[in-house]
Amino acid sequence: MKVAFLIHSLEGSSCRYRVLQYLPYLKQKGVEASVHFYQRRWLDKLKFYRTLGHYDILYLHRKLFHPMEFWVLRRKASRIIYDFDDALMYRSSSSEEPYSFSRRMKFAYLVRRVNFVIAGNQFLRSEVLPYNPRVEVIPTSIDLSLYHLKESSSREGPLTIGWLGSGSTLKYLKPMIPIFETIYKKGQNIQLKIVCDQFLDSPILPVIKKRWSLEEEEADLKSFDIGIMPLKDDLWSRGKCGLKILQYYSVGVPVICTPVGVNRDMVEDGVNGFWAQNEEQWEKGLMTLIQGEKRRREMGLRGRRVVEEGYSLLVNAPRILDVLNRVFSPRGESS
Repeated sequence: MKVAFLIHSLEGSSCRYRVLQYLPYLKQKGVEASVHFYQRRWLDKLKFYRTLGHYDILYLHRKLFHPMEFWVLRRKASRIIYDFDDALMYRSSSSEEPYSFSRRMKFAYLVRRVNFVIAGNQFLRSEVLPYNPRVEVIPTSIDLSLYHLKESSSREGPLTIGWLGSGSTLKYLKPMIPIFETIYKKGQNIQLKIVCDQFLDSPILPVIKKRWSLEEEEADLKSFDIGIMPLKDDLWSRGKCGLKILQYYSVGVPVICTPVGVNRDMVEDGVNGFWAQNEEQWEKGLMTLIQGEKRRREMGLRGRRVVEEGYSLLVNAPRILDVLNRVFSPRGESS
Protein backbone atom coordinates (compact mmCIF):
# COMPACT_ATOMS: atom_id res chain seq x y z
CA MET A 1 0.00 0.00 0.00
CA LYS A 2 1.44 3.37 -1.06
CA VAL A 3 0.22 6.37 0.93
CA ALA A 4 1.05 10.03 0.30
CA PHE A 5 0.71 12.19 3.43
CA LEU A 6 0.09 15.85 2.60
CA ILE A 7 0.91 18.18 5.51
CA HIS A 8 1.78 21.79 6.29
CA SER A 9 5.27 21.35 7.78
CA LEU A 10 7.56 19.11 9.79
CA GLU A 11 7.58 21.52 12.73
CA GLY A 12 3.88 22.07 13.44
CA SER A 13 2.69 20.26 16.55
CA SER A 14 -0.49 19.03 14.86
CA CYS A 15 1.54 17.54 11.98
CA ARG A 16 3.96 15.89 14.39
CA TYR A 17 1.35 14.39 16.69
CA ARG A 18 -1.31 13.43 14.13
CA VAL A 19 0.86 12.27 11.21
CA LEU A 20 4.62 12.15 11.53
CA GLN A 21 4.89 10.11 14.72
CA TYR A 22 2.85 7.29 13.13
CA LEU A 23 5.09 6.86 10.09
CA PRO A 24 7.76 4.57 11.62
CA TYR A 25 5.02 2.18 12.80
CA LEU A 26 3.24 2.25 9.44
CA LYS A 27 6.45 1.63 7.52
CA GLN A 28 7.26 -1.26 9.87
CA LYS A 29 3.87 -2.75 8.93
CA GLY A 30 4.62 -2.54 5.20
CA VAL A 31 3.04 0.80 4.30
CA GLU A 32 5.06 2.76 1.73
CA ALA A 33 4.56 6.19 3.27
CA SER A 34 5.87 9.44 1.81
CA VAL A 35 5.47 12.98 3.13
CA HIS A 36 4.62 15.97 0.93
CA PHE A 37 3.90 19.61 1.70
CA TYR A 38 1.09 21.93 0.70
CA GLN A 39 2.29 24.27 -2.04
CA ARG A 40 1.37 27.90 -2.61
CA ARG A 41 1.86 28.18 -6.37
CA TRP A 42 -0.66 26.55 -8.68
CA LEU A 43 2.12 25.21 -10.90
CA ASP A 44 3.66 23.36 -7.94
CA LYS A 45 0.28 22.09 -6.80
CA LEU A 46 -0.60 20.68 -10.21
CA LYS A 47 2.82 19.12 -10.55
CA PHE A 48 2.21 17.13 -7.35
CA TYR A 49 -1.43 16.35 -8.14
CA ARG A 50 -0.37 14.74 -11.41
CA THR A 51 1.64 12.19 -9.39
CA LEU A 52 -1.30 11.07 -7.25
CA GLY A 53 -2.11 8.18 -9.57
CA HIS A 54 1.03 6.47 -8.23
CA TYR A 55 -0.46 6.26 -4.71
CA ASP A 56 -3.20 4.05 -3.33
CA ILE A 57 -4.29 6.62 -0.73
CA LEU A 58 -3.86 10.37 -0.30
CA TYR A 59 -3.91 11.30 3.41
CA LEU A 60 -4.82 14.97 3.85
CA HIS A 61 -4.01 16.66 7.11
CA ARG A 62 -6.15 19.55 8.31
CA LYS A 63 -6.25 21.89 5.30
CA LEU A 64 -9.53 23.16 3.85
CA PHE A 65 -9.39 23.53 0.06
CA HIS A 66 -11.26 25.84 -2.26
CA PRO A 67 -13.84 23.60 -3.99
CA MET A 68 -12.27 24.20 -7.40
CA GLU A 69 -8.87 22.98 -6.20
CA PHE A 70 -10.35 20.01 -4.37
CA TRP A 71 -12.29 19.04 -7.52
CA VAL A 72 -8.94 18.79 -9.33
CA LEU A 73 -7.36 16.85 -6.47
CA ARG A 74 -10.32 14.45 -6.20
CA ARG A 75 -10.05 13.58 -9.89
CA LYS A 76 -6.39 12.67 -9.52
CA ALA A 77 -6.46 10.68 -6.23
CA SER A 78 -8.05 7.24 -6.14
CA ARG A 79 -8.77 7.26 -2.39
CA ILE A 80 -8.63 10.13 0.11
CA ILE A 81 -8.55 10.17 3.91
CA TYR A 82 -9.02 13.50 5.69
CA ASP A 83 -7.65 14.00 9.23
CA PHE A 84 -8.34 17.12 11.32
CA ASP A 85 -8.08 18.23 14.93
CA ASP A 86 -9.60 21.72 15.07
CA ALA A 87 -13.04 23.20 14.47
CA LEU A 88 -11.99 24.50 11.06
CA MET A 89 -15.59 25.06 10.01
CA TYR A 90 -15.78 27.93 12.53
CA ARG A 91 -13.71 31.04 13.15
CA SER A 92 -11.26 31.02 16.06
CA SER A 93 -11.96 32.27 19.58
CA SER A 94 -10.50 35.67 18.65
CA SER A 95 -13.47 36.39 16.37
CA GLU A 96 -16.68 37.94 17.64
CA GLU A 97 -18.69 35.95 15.09
CA PRO A 98 -17.83 32.21 15.03
CA TYR A 99 -19.88 31.31 11.96
CA SER A 100 -18.23 31.50 8.56
CA PHE A 101 -20.04 30.67 5.31
CA SER A 102 -16.81 30.16 3.35
CA ARG A 103 -15.28 27.86 5.96
CA ARG A 104 -18.47 25.80 6.22
CA MET A 105 -18.77 25.56 2.43
CA LYS A 106 -15.18 24.34 2.04
CA PHE A 107 -15.56 21.87 4.90
CA ALA A 108 -18.84 20.43 3.62
CA TYR A 109 -17.60 20.15 0.04
CA LEU A 110 -14.45 18.32 1.13
CA VAL A 111 -15.81 15.85 3.69
CA ARG A 112 -18.67 14.83 1.37
CA ARG A 113 -16.15 13.74 -1.24
CA VAL A 114 -13.43 11.97 0.73
CA ASN A 115 -13.43 8.22 1.37
CA PHE A 116 -12.98 8.49 5.11
CA VAL A 117 -12.57 11.11 7.85
CA ILE A 118 -10.49 10.82 11.02
CA ALA A 119 -11.65 13.35 13.63
CA GLY A 120 -9.70 14.32 16.74
CA ASN A 121 -12.71 14.23 19.09
CA GLN A 122 -16.44 13.56 19.29
CA PHE A 123 -17.43 17.19 18.68
CA LEU A 124 -15.52 17.20 15.39
CA ARG A 125 -17.07 13.86 14.47
CA SER A 126 -20.54 15.35 15.02
CA GLU A 127 -19.64 18.13 12.56
CA VAL A 128 -18.73 15.55 9.89
CA LEU A 129 -21.75 13.25 10.24
CA PRO A 130 -24.29 15.47 8.39
CA TYR A 131 -22.07 15.16 5.31
CA ASN A 132 -20.34 11.79 5.58
CA PRO A 133 -21.09 8.76 7.80
CA ARG A 134 -17.61 7.31 7.24
CA VAL A 135 -15.89 9.02 10.15
CA GLU A 136 -14.05 7.74 13.21
CA VAL A 137 -12.55 9.44 16.25
CA ILE A 138 -8.85 8.80 16.77
CA PRO A 139 -7.57 11.19 19.43
CA THR A 140 -4.27 13.02 19.38
CA SER A 141 -1.73 10.63 20.87
CA ILE A 142 1.53 10.73 22.79
CA ASP A 143 4.58 8.56 22.18
CA LEU A 144 5.23 7.61 25.79
CA SER A 145 8.68 6.26 24.96
CA LEU A 146 9.72 9.93 24.69
CA TYR A 147 8.21 11.01 28.01
CA HIS A 148 9.06 9.64 31.45
CA LEU A 149 7.55 10.28 34.85
CA LYS A 150 9.06 13.15 36.79
CA GLU A 151 10.65 12.52 40.15
CA SER A 152 8.86 13.37 43.39
CA SER A 153 7.68 16.98 43.40
CA SER A 154 9.02 17.49 46.92
CA ARG A 155 11.73 20.16 46.77
CA GLU A 156 12.73 23.53 48.14
CA GLY A 157 11.88 26.71 46.33
CA PRO A 158 8.72 27.95 44.63
CA LEU A 159 6.09 25.62 43.24
CA THR A 160 5.73 25.96 39.46
CA ILE A 161 2.42 26.40 37.68
CA GLY A 162 3.19 25.53 34.08
CA TRP A 163 1.66 26.32 30.71
CA LEU A 164 3.05 25.08 27.38
CA GLY A 165 1.58 26.12 24.06
CA SER A 166 1.68 28.30 20.96
CA GLY A 167 1.54 32.07 20.88
CA SER A 168 -1.94 31.95 19.35
CA THR A 169 -3.33 30.33 22.52
CA LEU A 170 -1.78 32.79 25.00
CA LYS A 171 -5.12 34.60 24.93
CA TYR A 172 -6.51 31.81 27.10
CA LEU A 173 -3.72 32.19 29.66
CA LYS A 174 -3.84 35.99 29.98
CA PRO A 175 -7.07 36.16 32.06
CA MET A 176 -5.49 33.72 34.53
CA ILE A 177 -2.69 36.09 35.60
CA PRO A 178 -4.82 37.98 38.21
CA ILE A 179 -5.82 34.64 39.77
CA PHE A 180 -2.19 33.59 40.14
CA GLU A 181 -1.36 37.03 41.56
CA THR A 182 -4.11 36.70 44.16
CA ILE A 183 -2.75 33.34 45.29
CA TYR A 184 0.79 34.72 45.37
CA LYS A 185 -0.29 37.71 47.50
CA LYS A 186 -1.83 35.27 49.97
CA GLY A 187 1.66 34.05 50.75
CA GLN A 188 1.87 31.01 48.50
CA ASN A 189 5.39 30.43 47.17
CA ILE A 190 4.53 29.97 43.49
CA GLN A 191 5.84 30.98 40.11
CA LEU A 192 4.42 30.76 36.60
CA LYS A 193 6.43 29.13 33.83
CA ILE A 194 5.43 29.84 30.24
CA VAL A 195 6.94 27.64 27.53
CA CYS A 196 6.19 29.32 24.22
CA ASP A 197 7.62 31.66 21.60
CA GLN A 198 5.72 34.62 23.08
CA PHE A 199 5.22 35.59 26.71
CA LEU A 200 3.15 37.44 29.30
CA ASP A 201 4.30 39.59 32.22
CA SER A 202 3.13 40.23 35.76
CA PRO A 203 4.19 43.12 38.03
CA ILE A 204 3.73 40.87 41.07
CA LEU A 205 4.13 37.20 40.21
CA PRO A 206 7.51 35.68 39.25
CA VAL A 207 7.27 34.52 35.63
CA ILE A 208 9.78 32.19 33.96
CA LYS A 209 9.85 32.70 30.19
CA LYS A 210 11.20 29.69 28.36
CA ARG A 211 11.33 29.45 24.59
CA TRP A 212 9.96 26.10 23.42
CA SER A 213 12.27 23.56 21.82
CA LEU A 214 11.60 19.95 20.94
CA GLU A 215 14.83 18.81 22.59
CA GLU A 216 13.95 20.42 25.94
CA GLU A 217 10.19 19.81 25.93
CA GLU A 218 10.26 16.82 28.30
CA ALA A 219 12.52 18.64 30.78
CA ASP A 220 10.25 21.69 30.69
CA LEU A 221 7.19 19.55 31.36
CA LYS A 222 8.94 17.85 34.28
CA SER A 223 9.73 21.26 35.76
CA PHE A 224 5.98 21.88 36.21
CA ASP A 225 4.24 20.96 39.48
CA ILE A 226 0.78 21.79 38.13
CA GLY A 227 -0.23 21.99 34.46
CA ILE A 228 -3.06 24.25 33.35
CA MET A 229 -5.26 24.40 30.26
CA PRO A 230 -7.66 27.34 30.43
CA LEU A 231 -10.02 27.79 27.49
CA LYS A 232 -12.94 29.90 26.39
CA ASP A 233 -16.20 27.94 26.11
CA ASP A 234 -16.98 28.46 22.44
CA LEU A 235 -17.35 26.43 19.25
CA TRP A 236 -13.68 26.72 18.32
CA SER A 237 -12.52 25.50 21.74
CA ARG A 238 -14.87 22.51 21.61
CA GLY A 239 -12.87 21.27 18.64
CA LYS A 240 -9.55 21.28 20.51
CA CYS A 241 -7.98 17.91 21.18
CA GLY A 242 -6.31 18.43 24.56
CA LEU A 243 -2.66 18.12 23.59
CA LYS A 244 -1.51 20.24 26.55
CA ILE A 245 -3.25 17.91 28.98
CA LEU A 246 -1.73 14.83 27.36
CA GLN A 247 1.72 16.40 27.58
CA TYR A 248 1.30 17.25 31.26
CA TYR A 249 -0.06 13.79 32.03
CA SER A 250 2.72 12.07 30.11
CA VAL A 251 5.26 13.09 32.78
CA GLY A 252 2.88 12.70 35.72
CA VAL A 253 1.87 16.34 36.22
CA PRO A 254 -1.71 16.93 37.51
CA VAL A 255 -3.99 19.23 35.54
CA ILE A 256 -6.52 21.98 36.10
CA CYS A 257 -8.55 22.80 33.01
CA THR A 258 -11.65 24.44 31.65
CA PRO A 259 -14.08 21.53 31.06
CA VAL A 260 -14.70 22.24 27.38
CA GLY A 261 -14.79 19.60 24.64
CA VAL A 262 -12.33 16.74 25.00
CA ASN A 263 -10.99 18.20 28.28
CA ARG A 264 -14.06 16.72 29.97
CA ASP A 265 -13.14 13.27 28.68
CA MET A 266 -9.48 13.42 29.67
CA VAL A 267 -9.83 15.02 33.09
CA GLU A 268 -12.08 13.42 35.69
CA ASP A 269 -12.82 16.17 38.16
CA GLY A 270 -11.24 15.42 41.53
CA VAL A 271 -9.61 12.19 40.32
CA ASN A 272 -6.74 13.08 37.97
CA GLY A 273 -7.20 16.83 38.01
CA PHE A 274 -9.77 19.55 38.51
CA TRP A 275 -12.31 21.37 36.37
CA ALA A 276 -12.49 25.14 36.75
CA GLN A 277 -15.02 27.44 35.10
CA ASN A 278 -14.67 30.61 37.13
CA GLU A 279 -12.14 32.45 39.31
CA GLU A 280 -13.35 30.78 42.51
CA GLN A 281 -12.97 27.25 41.06
CA TRP A 282 -9.55 28.05 39.61
CA GLU A 283 -8.32 29.39 42.94
CA LYS A 284 -9.78 26.47 44.89
CA GLY A 285 -8.26 23.85 42.56
CA LEU A 286 -4.87 25.55 42.52
CA MET A 287 -4.77 25.94 46.30
CA THR A 288 -5.69 22.27 46.78
CA LEU A 289 -2.79 21.13 44.60
CA ILE A 290 -0.34 23.77 45.85
CA GLN A 291 -0.87 22.64 49.44
CA GLY A 292 -1.06 18.90 48.71
CA GLU A 293 2.14 17.28 47.47
CA LYS A 294 0.71 13.78 47.86
CA ARG A 295 -2.45 14.80 45.97
CA ARG A 296 -0.37 16.18 43.12
CA ARG A 297 1.60 12.95 42.83
CA GLU A 298 -1.47 10.69 42.93
CA MET A 299 -3.37 12.76 40.35
CA GLY A 300 -0.35 12.92 38.07
CA LEU A 301 0.05 9.13 38.13
CA ARG A 302 -3.64 8.68 37.34
CA GLY A 303 -3.23 11.11 34.47
CA ARG A 304 -0.36 9.05 33.07
CA ARG A 305 -2.65 6.01 33.09
CA VAL A 306 -5.24 7.95 31.08
CA VAL A 307 -2.65 8.43 28.34
CA GLU A 308 -1.48 4.82 28.52
CA GLU A 309 -5.02 3.46 28.15
CA GLY A 310 -6.47 5.68 25.42
CA TYR A 311 -4.15 8.37 24.10
CA SER A 312 -0.82 6.67 23.48
CA LEU A 313 0.92 5.94 20.20
CA LEU A 314 0.93 2.27 21.17
CA VAL A 315 -2.88 2.25 21.33
CA ASN A 316 -3.73 4.46 18.36
CA ALA A 317 -1.10 3.64 15.72
CA PRO A 318 -2.83 0.28 15.02
CA ARG A 319 -6.11 2.18 14.65
CA ILE A 320 -4.58 4.42 11.98
CA LEU A 321 -3.31 1.33 10.16
CA ASP A 322 -6.76 -0.25 10.40
CA VAL A 323 -8.36 2.78 8.73
CA LEU A 324 -5.78 2.68 5.94
CA ASN A 325 -6.44 -1.02 5.38
CA ARG A 326 -10.20 -0.54 5.32
CA VAL A 327 -10.01 2.30 2.82
CA PHE A 328 -7.51 0.42 0.67
CA SER A 329 -9.49 -2.81 0.64
CA PRO A 330 -11.92 -3.31 -2.28
CA ARG A 331 -14.49 -4.18 0.39
CA GLY A 332 -13.60 -1.13 2.47
CA GLU A 333 -14.76 2.46 2.46
CA SER A 334 -15.51 4.09 -0.84
CA SER A 335 -16.57 7.55 -1.91
